[in-house]
Amino acid sequence: MASVKMIEDGAATAEVQSVYEDIKKTREIAYVPNIWKTLATHPPTLKRIWLGIKTVMAPGRLDPLTKEMIA
Repeated sequence: MASVKMIEDGAATAEVQSVYEDIKKTREIAYVPNIWKTLATHPPTLKRIWLGIKTVMAPGRLDPLTKEMIA
């Protein structure tokens, strides 16, 4: 059976920890969702996808819930 590796906060590099902190601050949450911990196994991908999602989810004409449903 395959398992998926996740990078927990305590094991994160400085680069990953920086993205984690931005995720928590931007989304106003106290934890990092598992999808981001999984993407953190490849830090450049984590950063690229987070910056893209952050841009798309920025305030605009559509509310965040509608944007998530479209995505």
